[in-house]
Amino acid sequence: MYKIAIVTDEQSWIKPYIERLERDLRSMGHTVVCRYDFDTENSYDFVFLLSYQEIIKKEWLCLNRHNLVVHESDLPQGKGWSPLTWQILEGKSQITITLFEADEHVDAGKIYLQKKMCFDGTELIDELRRVQGETTHALCTAFVQDYPDILRTARKQVGEESFYPRRRAKDSRLDLDRTIREQINLFRVVDNDRYPAFFEWMGYRYYLKISREKEDLL
Repeated sequence: MYKIAIVTDEQSWIKPYIERLERDLRSMGHTVVCRYDFDTENSYDFVFLLSYQEIIKKEWLCLNRHNLVVHESDLPQGKGWSPLTWQILEGKSQITITLFEADEHVDAGKIYLQKKMCFDGTELIDELRRVQGETTHALCTAFVQDYPDILRTARKQVGEESFYPRRRAKDSRLDLDRTIREQINLFRVVDNDRYPAFFEWMGYRYYLKISREKEDLL
């Protein structure tokens, strides 16, 4: 059985999915701790870094057998921040999610597992996150269950890399000169509480919140 740490940011949306992952790994007989910072004193078999923004120093990574990151892009394309959001804004409906080994360079380690997340264009942020959270859970549990055989599937990242910038609240700004249809993907990725859609008019800022009716209209 393995000693496992799951590390995330304290305010991250992914916490409920991490709690489920913790329960499931414990039910498999593993020792699991959840943290809001990287443990620089103790060693683990696996450290899962999920929705965690800090870059870890190489000497700290060396404490553990494996330090694993889940990132929502087909690496080396789409490194950086908020890759799922940026790709939804690009109009993509199939997005690769990757489990890879962390190293001292951003999103550059060897790849162990990948899955496709499929969307139909109607999902809002909570639904997008649900698919992301469930697929993250599946990748992490698959790595643990298939270890150490999973190491034979490891491959280096190849090809041209690209980077997404960090998204900020200002990126939820609507363009009054464009139609709602043209901006529907921006509505899909805004967070009504943390970074709602907004526009500015006559010196004032106006916020718009979006939700979907529970029952289909068709």
